[in-house]
Amino acid sequence: MHEGAPADPIIGELSEGEVLARIAARTGRAAATQVGPGDDAAVIGTPSGTVVATTDTLVHGPDFRLAWSSGYDLGWKAAAVNLADVAAMGARPTALLVALAMPNDTRISFVEALADGLREACEALAPGCAVVGGDLTVSPTLTLAVTALGDLEGRTAVLRSGAQPGDVVAVAGELGVAARGLAVLFDRFRAADGAPVPVDGALLAPGDHASLGGQLRPSPPIGLGPMAAVAGAHAMMDVSDGLGLDARRMADASKVTIDLDPSALGDDPVLAIEGGEDHALLATFAGDALPPGFRVIGRVVERGEAPVLVDGRPYAGPGGWDPYRDWDSVSG
Repeated sequence: MHEGAPADPIIGELSEGEVLARIAARTGRAAATQVGPGDDAAVIGTPSGTVVATTDTLVHGPDFRLAWSSGYDLGWKAAAVNLADVAAMGARPTALLVALAMPNDTRISFVEALADGLREACEALAPGCAVVGGDLTVSPTLTLAVTALGDLEGRTAVLRSGAQPGDVVAVAGELGVAARGLAVLFDRFRAADGAPVPVDGALLAPGDHASLGGQLRPSPPIGLGPMAAVAGAHAMMDVSDGLGLDARRMADASKVTIDLDPSALGDDPVLAIEGGEDHALLATFAGDALPPGFRVIGRVVERGEAPVLVDGRPYAGPGGWDPYRDWDSVSG
């Protein structure tokens, strides 16, 4: 830190090296790391000879609001959503690369909390995975882009295009919880002009805490992705944009129809189908003997006129979240 700088300086008062040092001190070391932060690129061991790679970007405004999300929340969520994509291929997450663009007046304590969230999400959801490098830059809009890498450990990747007629459709993880949390935020914690305001715990009912947790700090069942692959899953994907929309994507990729059973979708089937951001794992299997953690929610049938049915009737969705379609409705 520059001599005389405050204990919690803003980013504009520090050098890039000083900010990087603060982050690197908090993000841990991935078990597969051969060369970590500090060189031109990281080197990650891949015992199976294959690498699964995915990336996801969180932008202030459409993806999160600082009035509602702490730095820790943002780091946790950025890790979780990427880990879920790796797990959905049947792979074990091994490393994260993080690119952070932020305004000059961002407090270093916020960045440190974000790094803590990244580390602790990896520790909780994908032990052995950690941040191995990335990039820093300045932007008027806080933006966090994470690339996640994974190892198939000798297995074939499980694609969304492998569902077959006769398969059962199963899910691991929660459905509708994150959407319920988002509704709490938009319904109760916005000013008259629509601007977000901080969450007041006194206004939360007991069940609201779990819903907000599902939205701000999702906990996808990362370890169940490789388990599903070992159990012979025919198809699998991360339910990030809502069950109805993502089931349609799987059905279209597999050229089948997916028939969902609303009685298997909890006490609010509509929210389970229409909501998004739960990051559950949607998979199909040849028989009813499922790996632990998965539950049957439907069947795969021959392709018909509709890609998705609900209790045998065409689903008129797509429902779910599409940023190019839905952003105007939540941009207040």
